[in-house]
Parts: sequence; C-alpha cells; structure tokens
Amino acid sequence: MDISLEIVNVAFFVVLLTWVLLDITRGRRNGSQTGLRYRAEDRGCKFSDLVTFSANALISSFYLGFGIYEYWGGGIVSCKSIFSGMTWVFATVITVYSMNYRTHSEAKRWPLVLGFWWIFSCVFYSLSVCFYLVAHFQSYNFPHIFPKANLVDFASFPLSILLCFCAFSFVQKSNDLKHPLLEKENEIPSQESDTFTNAGIWSKVTFQWLNPLFKRGRIQKLELPHIPSVPPSEKAEYASCLLDELLTKQKMEDSSLPNSIMRAVRISLSVNGVFAGANTAASYIGPFLITNFVNYLLEKQDNSSIRHGLILALVFFVAKTLESLSQRQWYFGAHVIGVRVRAALTVLIYKKSISIKYSGPSNGKIINLINVDVERIGDFCWYIHGVWLLPLQVFLALAILYRNLGAAPSAAALLSTILVMVCNIPFANGQKRLHSKIMEAKDSRIKITSEILKSMRVLKLHSWESTFLKKLLQLRETERDWLKRYLYTCSAVAFLFWASPTLVSVTTFGVCIILNTPLTVGTVLSALATFRILQEPIYNLPELISMIMQTKVSIDRIQEFIKEDQMKLNPCHTSKTSNVMIVIGKGEYEWKRSNQNLKKPTIRITEKIKIPKGYKVAVCGCVGSGKSSLLLSILGEIPKISGPGAKVYGTKAYVPQSAWIQTGTVRENVLFGKKMNRGFYEVVLEICALDQDVKMWANGDLTVVGERGMNLSGGQKQRIQLARAVYSDSDVYILDDPFSAVDAHTGTHLHCNVLQKCLLQHLSQKTVIYATNQLEFLEAADLVLVIKDGQISQSGKYEDLIVDPNSELVRQMSAHKKSFEQVNTCQQDDSCNSRPHQVNLIEVSEEKEPFNNGNLSEKSHEEEAVTGRVKWHVYSSFVTSAYRGALVPVILLCQILFQGLQMGSNYWIAWAADKESRVSKQRLIWVFALLSGGSSIFILGRAVFLATIAIQTSQRLFLGMITSVFRAPISFFDSTPSSRILNRSSTDQSTVDMDIPYRLAGLIFALIQLISIIILMSQVAWQVFILFLVVLALSGWYQAYYITTARELARMVGIRKAPILHHFSESVTGAGTIRCFNQEDRFLKKIMALIDEYSRVAFHNYGTMEWLSVRTNFLFNLVYFLLLIILVSLPRSAIDPSLAGLAATYGLNLNVLQAWVIWNMCNVENKMISVERILQFTDIPSEAPLVIEDCRPAPEWPMAGRIELENLHVQYNPALPTILKGITCTFPEMKKIGIVGRTGSGKSTLIQALFRVVEPSGGRILIDGVDISKIGLQDLRSRLGIIPQDPTLFQGTVRTNLDPLQQHSDQEIWEVINQCGLAEIVRQDQRLLDAPVDEDGENWSVGQRQLVCLARVLLKKKKILVLDEATASIDTATDIVIQETITKETSGCTVITVAHRIPTIIDNDLVLVLDEGKVLEYDSPARLLEDSSSAFSKLVAEFLRRSSKRNC
Repeated sequence: MDISLEIVNVAFFVVLLTWVLLDITRGRRNGSQTGLRYRAEDRGCKFSDLVTFSANALISSFYLGFGIYEYWGGGIVSCKSIFSGMTWVFATVITVYSMNYRTHSEAKRWPLVLGFWWIFSCVFYSLSVCFYLVAHFQSYNFPHIFPKANLVDFASFPLSILLCFCAFSFVQKSNDLKHPLLEKENEIPSQESDTFTNAGIWSKVTFQWLNPLFKRGRIQKLELPHIPSVPPSEKAEYASCLLDELLTKQKMEDSSLPNSIMRAVRISLSVNGVFAGANTAASYIGPFLITNFVNYLLEKQDNSSIRHGLILALVFFVAKTLESLSQRQWYFGAHVIGVRVRAALTVLIYKKSISIKYSGPSNGKIINLINVDVERIGDFCWYIHGVWLLPLQVFLALAILYRNLGAAPSAAALLSTILVMVCNIPFANGQKRLHSKIMEAKDSRIKITSEILKSMRVLKLHSWESTFLKKLLQLRETERDWLKRYLYTCSAVAFLFWASPTLVSVTTFGVCIILNTPLTVGTVLSALATFRILQEPIYNLPELISMIMQTKVSIDRIQEFIKEDQMKLNPCHTSKTSNVMIVIGKGEYEWKRSNQNLKKPTIRITEKIKIPKGYKVAVCGCVGSGKSSLLLSILGEIPKISGPGAKVYGTKAYVPQSAWIQTGTVRENVLFGKKMNRGFYEVVLEICALDQDVKMWANGDLTVVGERGMNLSGGQKQRIQLARAVYSDSDVYILDDPFSAVDAHTGTHLHCNVLQKCLLQHLSQKTVIYATNQLEFLEAADLVLVIKDGQISQSGKYEDLIVDPNSELVRQMSAHKKSFEQVNTCQQDDSCNSRPHQVNLIEVSEEKEPFNNGNLSEKSHEEEAVTGRVKWHVYSSFVTSAYRGALVPVILLCQILFQGLQMGSNYWIAWAADKESRVSKQRLIWVFALLSGGSSIFILGRAVFLATIAIQTSQRLFLGMITSVFRAPISFFDSTPSSRILNRSSTDQSTVDMDIPYRLAGLIFALIQLISIIILMSQVAWQVFILFLVVLALSGWYQAYYITTARELARMVGIRKAPILHHFSESVTGAGTIRCFNQEDRFLKKIMALIDEYSRVAFHNYGTMEWLSVRTNFLFNLVYFLLLIILVSLPRSAIDPSLAGLAATYGLNLNVLQAWVIWNMCNVENKMISVERILQFTDIPSEAPLVIEDCRPAPEWPMAGRIELENLHVQYNPALPTILKGITCTFPEMKKIGIVGRTGSGKSTLIQALFRVVEPSGGRILIDGVDISKIGLQDLRSRLGIIPQDPTLFQGTVRTNLDPLQQHSDQEIWEVINQCGLAEIVRQDQRLLDAPVDEDGENWSVGQRQLVCLARVLLKKKKILVLDEATASIDTATDIVIQETITKETSGCTVITVAHRIPTIIDNDLVLVLDEGKVLEYDSPARLLEDSSSAFSKLVAEFLRRSSKRNC
C-alpha cells in the first residue's frame, strides 16, 4: 500500500503542477488584465477562504514536522511523509493562488483538481482511521495493502473533512450572466493603476502581474502611457518627504545622509534580507547533500530500492526551487529599493540645486551627481546584504568542510580563504582610489563638454571647435589613463576570483594528504562544490569593499553638496507701512570668490533707501558698475557680508539681463504656472510687442521654444520674459535692462507701451525697479539711482540730478547727448517731426528655422527611440572596434582551455580518490595542482586581454561620437537638447567604459560553461541531452516573448533619463528667476513627475527580467531533478560514480549558470542600447569640410575685404519658406556697413550665410573674388571676425578667453584690453590676466562680457569684422568709446554692424535696410536721410523722438 500511496501522491503532485503551468499560460494568453481577473481584496477575503488556507497549511506543517521527527529519531524519513508533505505544500500554494487570483468564472469555486485532492485525502484519512480503530479495538489484522494510520493521519482527519465540505460547497455554477460577454482587450491601463500593489502573493512570487504588460508589448510598441504606475512607496514625493524628515531629525551631521537612507528603507531591507538569507541557506543544501548522493550511487546495488535516491533527488529539487524563487525576490526587492533611493536623492539634489545657484557647483558636476553617484548608491542596495551574508556563507562552507574532511582541513581552507581575501584588500583600496580619480576626471570632462555644447555656435563662428576638441580629448585622455589602471586592477581581482578555488582546494586537499585524512569521491566532490560556492564570498569581498568605497565616495560627494551653505533668500514680507514696498538697508554684498585678495565688495550700500509703493526707480551706470548686482542684492541673490539686507514686501517679478527661456511653448513661458486669463493675456502680448510675433508663427503662442530659446532672436527672448513678468501681476517688478536686445522700432514700442500703457496705467500702483543703459528711459522714473564702482553715487529725481554739472549722471548724459547730436546733425528738422514710417517691418517671416515649420509640437522635442532588436551591426561595430576583433578568438580560446582544465582537474581528483591503490597521494595532489594552476594562468590572460579590448573599444566609440558631434552643423545643436548629448557622453559612455565589455564577455563565458556542463551531463546520461534541447527551446521561446517588451523598456529607461537632466540643467540656470516668482514648488512637482516616469519604466524593466528568470530557472531545475532521477534509476554497472557525481556537482550550479546566461543575454541587449545610442551620434550629417586642399585661399586672403552678394537665397530647409529672397548688393572693401531692420527681417540669417552656418539655396557670396562655398569652413571662418549677439565666455582665465589659441603675447593682449576699456576691471584682481573666469562668465556682468568679446575680435585683426548687436548691453558713454576704438582699429577693414541703436551705425559708410528678407534700401546714411519717406529716415526719427522726449 505504501508504494501505491506514493504513486498516487506523485500523480496528484504532477497534476497540480500541470494545472498551475496551464493556468499561468492561459493567464498570459488572456492578458490577466484587471478587467478579466478578480482579486480577493476586490470581493473581500471571506472567512471560508481563510479557513481553507489554514487547514491546508496545518496539514502541510503536520507532515513536514513528522518527517523531521522521523529523521531525528532514526535517520530515515518515510516516503509517505515526503511525498504527502510535498503534495500538501503544493496544494497550499495553489490555495493561496486561487484566493488571490481567480477569473470571473472561477470567482466562487476552487480549482477542480484541488477539490479532487481534498476529497481523495478525506476518503483516505477516513479509511486509515477506521481501519486503525477496528484493528486496535477488535484486534483484527488487515492485509498489508490496507492503509495504516499514524499520528499525522489522525490530526489531519478533521481538517480533511472540513476541506471536503469546502470542495463540495464551492463546486457550483457561476452566474456568468453577470459578466460581459466581451472584454475590452486593447484598453490602455491608467497610468495611476498599480498592478504590483494589487497583485496577490502567487502573482508576486511568479511575477504574473507583468503578464498584461508582456501581452501589450507583444502586439504593439510600448509607450509610456502603457506602463503602470510604481507603488506609492516608490514615488518621488513619498520617498523624498521621508528622507527629508529623517535628515531634519539627524540635523545634517557628517553621517546623516547614509543613516537617513538606511532608516528610510529599513523595513524593505529587512524583508529583502529574509529572501537573501533563504537564498544563501538553500544554496548550501546541495553541497551538503552531494556526499550522501554520491555515496548512494557508490553503494547502490542493482536490486536495491531507489526510494532513498528519489528522496534525495526531491530534496535537491525543492532546495533549488527555493533558492531560485528567493533569489528572484531578493534581486527584485533590491532593485525596487534602489528605485526609491534614487528618487529620493534626485529630489534632494534638485532642491539643493535651485537654492544655491551662485555658490553651487557646475552643471557638469550636478549631472555627474545624478548620472553616476545617485545611480551607484541605488545599485548598492543590491550589494548591501553582502555585509552579513559573506560571513554566513563562509561559516556554512566551513561547516560542510568540517563535516566531510574534519577540523584541520577546514582550518586550512579558512586560512587560505582569509589569505585570498587579504590579498584582495590592496586591490580594493586601489580600485577605490582609482575610481575617485576617474570620477574627478569625468567631472572635468562633462563640465567642459556642457560648456562647449552651450557655446558651440560661437566656437564654430570663430573656427575654434578643433582647438576645444583637442582640449576635451586631453581631458578624456586623463580619464582614460585612470580607467586603464582601474580595469587592469580589476583584471587582477578577476584572476584572484577564479584562482581562489584552486588555492583553497590545493591547500585543503594537501593538508588532508599530509594528515592522511581519507578522501572519497563523495567528500572530494562535496568539497569541490563547497569551494565553488566559497568562491562567491571570496570574490564578493573585494567587490563589496570596492562597492562600499565607491558608494562612500558618492555619498560623501552628495553629502558635501547638500551641506554647502544654502543661501538665505529674502522672504516675502508683509509691509507694516503700506506705503513702503522695498527697504534697502546699509550693508555690503559680495559674490563668493576663490580669490580673497580682491580689493572691495561687489555692492556697498551706505545709506538706507526706502522705495514707496507705485514708485518707478531707474538704475543707471557704466559697464561693470554694479547695476545688475544691486538688483540681485535686492532679490537676496548675492551673499550678504554685513548689514540687515534688503526687504521686499509683497510678490516679486524679475526679468534678468540674460534671457532665461524654458523649453516648451511660448504660452507656457508667458503664463509661467499661472492660470490663463485670456483678456489680460492678450493685453500683455500687445504691451510687450509679442502680438505680431504670435501672428507670424504658424502655431501662434503654442509654438515650441527650443532649449534655452535657441530658435528665438535676442529680442524675442527679451520680450517673452518681459511678458512673463507683466502677466505675473506682482507687487514689485525688477527689470534688468529689458530693452537692450531690441531694435529701434521695437524698443520704442516697448518703451511707449510698457512705460505708458503698462507701468503708468495698469501698473500704476506697482513698484518697478529697472536697470538700463539707454538713458532716454530715465525721465519716466520717480527715482534715479546712479551706480559707480559698486556704490550708489547719486540718487534722486531725474530733474534734480542733472542740475549738478559734476555729477556722474551728467557725465553719462553728456555722452548720450553726443550720440544724439551725432544723429541729429545728419537729420533735418522736418524729418524729425514727421510721422513714423509705416513700412511693413512687422509682418515678416522669422529667420529662425523651427518657427517656419507650422507643424511643430511639443512632442517634437522628445527623443525618439529606435524600435525592434538591437541590430547586428551594432554588435559587430562594438566587437571589431578594438584591433578589428583580433583579440576576441584569443580570449575565447583562453576561456575554453580554462574550462577544460578546470573540469579535468575536478574529474582527476574525484577519480583518483577512488583509486588509491593505483594513484599515489603525491601524484594525486601534484596533477591536481598543475591542472588547476594551468586553468588559472589562462584566466589571467583572459582578464588582461579583456581589459585591453574594453579600453580600446570605449576610446574608439568615444572618439567617433565626439568627433561627429563637433563636425555637426549648427542646426543639429538647435534641434538637439544638450542633455541628450551629455547623457550619451556620461551615462552611456560610462556603461561602455566599465560595463558592456564585461557583460558581453560574461555572456560568452557563461555559455561556454553551460555547454560544457551539458556535454558532461550528456556523457553520463544521454537522455538528458534530449531534455536540454526541449528546455532550451522553451527558454528560447520565453526569451523571444520577453525581449520584445524588455527591449522597449530598456530603451525607454535611457530616454526618460534625459528629460530629468534637461530639467535639472534648465532649472539651475534659471534658479534666480524661479525663486523670485516663488515657483519652486511647481518646478519641484515637475521634476518629481519626471522622476516617477523614469521610476515606473525602470521598476517594470527590473520586474521583466525576474519574470523570465523565474520561468527559465524552474525549467532547468526540472532538468536537474530529472537527471538525478535518471542517475538513481540506472543500474550501478551502467554509470561511473565519479563521473556521475561530477555531473551532479556541476549541475548544482546549473540554475545559477542558466539564469546568468539568460540574464546576461537580455541584459547585454539592454546595455547594447548604450552602444546603439552612441553610434547614432557617430553618423550625424556633418558640415562642409574644414579644409579643401585643392581650393585653399592664399594665406593673406582676404586682402581687401570686398563682399559681393549675388542673388542670394537662403532657406533653412527645403520644406520651409525662403528667408533671404534674392539679395544682391556689394559691401565695398574697407567700408563700414550697418544692417538694420526689425527683428525677423533676416539680419542674422545674412550673417549666418556669410559664415556658412546655413548654406545658400541659390546665388553665391564672393569675398575678394573667391566663392566662399568652394573653400573649407576653417579657411573661411578663421579669416573673419565676429562678435555674436550673445556674449560668451568660457571657464578659465582672462588670457584663455581673449586668446584661446594662444597665438598672442601678453603685450598684445594688454593693448586690446586698454582699447576696450577693460583694463581697470582686469586690474581689480591681482592675478591680472590669470584671473579666473567662472562657468558661462558668471562673475562678469553682461556688458563686461561683451567688452571681452570685442577685445577678443580686435586681437585677431581680421580684414572683415562682423558686429552682431555687439554693444547692446553697454552704456552710452562706453559705447561711444568702443565705437571710436572700432573706427580707429578697423580703419583698413570691412566692418558689418547689426545694431539696435541708431548712433552705432549713423556714421557708417553704407546702411542696408532689410524687410521680409529683401533689400528695402541700401545707400549711405546721408542720402537715405535726404529722403524723409525712407525707412531709415523714419528709424532715425523715432530714435530722435524718443531721445528728445517728444513722444511717450
């Protein structure tokens, strides 16, 4: 009866298992969508369900407990206890599954197979108990075939009756009429849905909650709306609030950040630790029992029972299954914790970033904090349990060795293990040091890359891109040197990892031989299996130490960042005196500087100033006097040295001098978080002269603005941010020279409307402070503050201040009058009094490319991912990048020889241990040592060659990408946010540097190991080969099903990271504006939403990998189980116990190795997306060649500087309208030509065509008779000089900014410094030409930056000079000096000036007036002024009218 009962139990076990597999398959086919499945929580978990679960769990516990009792008492466990116990455990699992995850049709009944099991069990227990009672009380002996009851049967009998009733009560008809006949199959799940949290226990164990996502990914390309939300605990808002709260409690002590992180995730870490401990314990069951199994094979007789062998096989199977499931939960849980930690830290860094703009680190460092440091801390969650698992693993291994070999060999193993670990410590310390160096080098490289990308237009116009590329490559070379040392150190660590089992095993077996400890096949194989597992902690120790060190570096960097002195911003005050809005107290303000030898603070307030409500305050002064600094000190943006500081009562609006425009629509930039008030919105657009621009753009105010407003002109950017301030309806307005970048028509329009309609009418009750270099705007002010050398030299009403003939204002006004008279002498009185010319200078086509495309939408700024599989050419390009792939066969050969020698050495010692009579102990150990040592040598070669390939490959890919980016046209940078390039240059490049080569090699090495194990097992039992074919086919099908979804998720992970970096960069740049408008909360919500989008993609990406691993692990565990059954079933004479034991030993690693193969196979493709993304940027269409050898101009070209435009047509794209329409004119040599026209008339496009930033679609440009389209770009641009509209400085020194190519002496540099009025500014710092210039030149005012750019061009002494609104941010007095300098120093040059102010071009030889891309007028200023109806005459009239205060 025992045999029959065992068969029935096994049968039910198989049936239950089959039902689960079928249900899983059906669930996946049906999508398992929330609309198709009932959850226990949805319908209420009934009491009867809990009773059913409890009954099953109790019976399972009875059998397991009784089995342990039997083993403890007699060392033998009955088959009935084993098989019945396992079947009941499985029935309990299915009960839990059914409780949590039923279809509509099954919502009121249990699975039929489960009901049959309960009924059978009830009948069996009833018979067993009845027969026992009859036999006991009636003394009747029943035949042997009748069941005999034991203690468990009696205890289970009442529970089985309860389960029988459950089975009958739930097997009833379900009312299908209550459910719809058809379900919505393609309904997109809500982004707020959280399939993980709503999943049942069984669904979480098997990752079935991902089935709907897999189904959708199988039938269509996944998009972000298809991805369910992350659990609430992983959302950025929850995670960041928790971390903030804990940090506050810690009071920012030195160790507060790591302590707070640990406390924030301690519960999740504890649960994750349970899974990690279960995995570790289960992984040692195999080596513990392998001795018993091999001894069973050795002692088995052909006619003996196989029951003991089957029990061992089943225990192996259960242990491996437990190991697999716990490992999957462990890994996934660690990744989920990492998602939470990354979200919290990213928000923490963001909050800090927008509060320390002027004293914080560079954009490059912040990008690295997010891209590298936060990622590493998140990854450390996967390693953290190694701290306590490592000693546990060593203890378990030593316990097994002690059981098999005794105390002395175990001690030898321990000492050799410690020796290997100690040897690893110097390498780990070296890794930490080298990794810190890599990070420092990477910081420098990313910082300069970010700066170069922002200034690429300037670099290309000056033909400096090659020089800056060399500078960037030098930084990369430094990084590469540290990377090379780091990877070769990693090679030494890898060698120790693979050589450690050799050292430990040779030492241990050597001690055994010396002490004459008996070695058997079982003990040897058990020891080898233990050494192999011991290899993991030996390897993990240096890796763990390295990871701890790297994580500590990252935590220290973030801790240092968040502990930096946070600026104490001026809060909004509620005025006690309703008439006073701004109070500026006595005090000093100074920017944080690296040099402490500066002579004076930035701003010094010597008298208290009160500004009443409704006052209009004008601030004027020469370049560098401190106008912008005064405004920023009122806003609280400059660190206060002394005094009470400034107080602003009420809300504030701020317009910075350097326009800050967000990526998004024009409407979003104007509204800036406020609700739409259509009437007021239209008024604001009209006031700020934006209404005509909106009409001009195809999408109106929904037109998308590019990164940093790069597709807007300077005037449009100023008008948009002015509209943003006006629309905010604030109490106090602070405007920093808002009229500098607009032309004469628009400037008048802005002045008249803003001052008359807006400031004097709508904002009559508002307080406005505006800095300006255009002194004609001073009279409208109630109070004028004159700034000189950082102090308020004069203050009062305009009429009062100009009375003093020695005042600073009078000096500046005299310069203004001089320029006014210069124009006035050229203009007749009647033309001054005439009406403004109504020429159509407003309705023109915008020259900026993106705005001509009427179909632009916000979505066009999102990065589009490549779809489908990663193409094979990506793999081939990667593999053949280094030495054309010549080292790849060498590495493969090293791996094959290593694997062969390792398996040979293991087989040798197992075989020789059983042949003591034929093999001496000395020969045994020497042959084993030689074979093992030989395998280690090949491992060393493999590691060194692999590091060499990794270094060379990463460098070639980097060079290909960065060279292609530098050769890309300007249009590429206009349409590509810099965050995309930085993402590839940082995250993707780091992946290529240190990850992908080892992932790809690890996949190949694991495949070789897997194939060798399959060959070994097939050699023992050929039937296994067929099973492997079936399992490999199923695994391949699972992988094909998985990869379509996983691939898109991996791509989305990369894509969703870029918006976070972009928002970071944009927010840091505009932090002052964000703070002034009190928009921190809105921007914080935006970054949280972006982080949640990234987290949900990453969360499900991690889950999909575990989904695949659970299924493939089970398949390979099943193969191993069947292998053991075959070995047990085969007769003793048919197998070699040594070989069979070796196969079983290697089979212990089968599931881990298979999981490693599958995981690496999928992960390699996911990681190869980084290579794919880098290769995308190696094929960017490039500009024309820098040099065309056959068409190089003469070295002295151009000698005269004559420019001829012949029927010039320019359009940015064949599909877009033409901007310049048949311009034909000649700029004579050595003449000064002024170009005027309203914003959008084509002025900038003409300059771009001259520099071939955009190629003509028709016509040509000749310079001294040379067609510029025939020569190289470097030959052209290096012979021209230009001062762009936006003054650009680079981080470095004054010398490197003036002379980036280092072609001039200090004497020459000082000459141009004196000519441009920079000498006094430069001499303020004792380091003179070596004085530092911050990133983006932030420690210089905008006017000073323009002077530096002018000096830079004058230093080049080119025959053709282009001034593109070069003095827009300079005061009138300085402007006159500069114009005189330009006139003197460029007397023999052709000078083309694009200017907003009439005095700048009134004395030019010729004036070109453009309108709608055509030549409206072209003649000398005198002749144009003779005609009072000419467009130029009207421009001059408007300037004179404004300056003489006859209008407005």
